[in-house]
Amino acid sequence: MVVPWRDRRGKFLPLKAIVLAAVCVPGLLAAFWWWHGDLGGRPVIGVIHETGLWAIRFLLIALAVTPLRAALNWGKLLLLRRMLGLTALAYGVAHFSLYIVDQNGNLLVVAGEIIHRFYLTIGFTVLLGLAALGATSTDAAIRRMGRWWKRLHRLGYLLAVLALLHYFIQSKANVSEPVFVAGLYVWLMLWRALPTSWQRAVAIYPALALLSGAAAAGIEFAWYGLATHINPWRVLAANETLRFGLRPAHYVALVTLGLGAVILARRIAPLLRPRLRVSSVRIG
Repeated sequence: MVVPWRDRRGKFLPLKAIVLAAVCVPGLLAAFWWWHGDLGGRPVIGVIHETGLWAIRFLLIALAVTPLRAALNWGKLLLLRRMLGLTALAYGVAHFSLYIVDQNGNLLVVAGEIIHRFYLTIGFTVLLGLAALGATSTDAAIRRMGRWWKRLHRLGYLLAVLALLHYFIQSKANVSEPVFVAGLYVWLMLWRALPTSWQRAVAIYPALALLSGAAAAGIEFAWYGLATHINPWRVLAANETLRFGLRPAHYVALVTLGLGAVILARRIAPLLRPRLRVSSVRIG
């Protein structure tokens, strides 16, 4: 029997075991807060929101595995991609199941809400897409589907867009976190659009950080202009100053610049080791 923390030969994999424990933490915390009475008068709504947020977050983290593996030259990260994708599906299923609970288990009401509420239609579509990807994530499915497997799983990019749209609509006026997550998604897509020879070039990462930060500001501007009565130009102007604190676009740029710094440090470290060894020999 293959278990998540072992490979096909039964060898224990510490990295997968640690990540498996980590992905369970948000769900356990939500359950604890529910049991402890920390989620207000309608705790199920709080848990619905938490599980939905983590479904989107883990979907983005799964999409980030390939760029991070290439940029950091860390092949073992690929061992986590399937687990992270299935984790996104698990939180999505929990999110939907809890919504059914909130509707007193009345599936007719649930179906009616999905049909008549646009953001619920989008969310349910994402869940069905994740279920399709999860059902075809086995080694047997990969062998059976051949090149069609990769084509199907590229739908993950579209599902992420739909999940973000669901997130924006659900968040209504305060879309700071959806804008931040959308900016990171833009970074992932920009990286994938690069020629393969550029993807490992350290110099490209500051440019990606600036572009993804600018894209986040543009997405925020577009959302407030199209979906709310808030003046989008004032929101855009807030991105040009720090007087009102950091905006989501600033956080996108800072996080992605930080990633670039980590990548640079990882590239430099092997070059410094021989010098450090030579220095230690001389001192000895």
